[in-house]
Amino acid sequence: MSTPKRPRSLTYRDAGVDIDAGDDLVEAIKPHARRTLRKGVLAGIGGFGALFEISRKYREPVLVSGTDGVGTKLKLAFQLRRHDTVGIDLVAMSVNDILTLGAEPLFFLDYYACGRLDTGIAAAVIKGIAAGCEQAGCALIGGETAEMPGMYPEGEYDLAGFAVGVVEKRRIIDGSAIAAGDIVLGVASSGAHSNGYSLIRRIIEMKGVDLSAALDGRTLSDVLLAPTRIYVKPVLKLIRRIAVKGIAHVTGGGLLENVPRILPSRLAAAIEGESWAMPPLFNWLKRQGGIADDEMYRVFNCGIGMVLVVDAADAAKAQALLTRAGETVWRIGTIRRRRGKEPQTVID
Repeated sequence: MSTPKRPRSLTYRDAGVDIDAGDDLVEAIKPHARRTLRKGVLAGIGGFGALFEISRKYREPVLVSGTDGVGTKLKLAFQLRRHDTVGIDLVAMSVNDILTLGAEPLFFLDYYACGRLDTGIAAAVIKGIAAGCEQAGCALIGGETAEMPGMYPEGEYDLAGFAVGVVEKRRIIDGSAIAAGDIVLGVASSGAHSNGYSLIRRIIEMKGVDLSAALDGRTLSDVLLAPTRIYVKPVLKLIRRIAVKGIAHVTGGGLLENVPRILPSRLAAAIEGESWAMPPLFNWLKRQGGIADDEMYRVFNCGIGMVLVVDAADAAKAQALLTRAGETVWRIGTIRRRRGKEPQTVID
């Protein structure tokens, strides 16, 4: 009498999760993470938790944290099969946010989630995250890669991350010192950064746009996937030289909704819409989508990725220092008393 065959033992891989691929990814990203190490890292990738020691140069250190994702810009990355820059976007969105309080980013952690782990794609994404950390001067100290069969379509993933920084308590920049007569400086963006992409994708779909077409000497795909500019190093250098009163990171909500976040309620920012050169991308979006001016300023950064408020006596020096650091800077407006219940950002 023959012995019945035992059923094959199920494995995690049968359920769609490849532990070996995850281990391979960890090994692949370690060299990129090592390049981001900075003084203070005691233990990074590989353990259950990461350790970071705050420098004793701070007398009253205050930790500042920020978290964000990349949004539907990822859909374009999937469509174009280009995954090397969205990691920079991920880092930029968090480090630029905590920079607005005057904080120096210390470390960054990421969360990468997918249905099936493709180590080549994941490694390209995390290599970009490491590149963003290098630009910001912070350490990629840890993260999580989650393989969840059935949660995401084939070839797609989601990204989230958070940064932790530190600022001396007495040097926190919170906008409370802003006064009428102060000058508003606008620092150039590198494109749409990571905001407004649901509208951008809608325009592409409605108009049947060819992403290989040229715009300002580049393909549309290159323009639209240009990574978010990271302002950390030049702005930190600036605030060591000049008393910057307020900093706004121009993200979702554009100029109209982000600048008021740093203003006392009694004040308004009077912005001159003709004071900077709006990049061709935004003129193209406005034309293709038939988008009204107010909607443009509410959805997109329109060429201004960071806003700084300084005393009028410091404006020229601040502009010169940022320019020498490689930034393009315009004097885009002034702070004045708010008139009744008018909006706190007025663009003429």
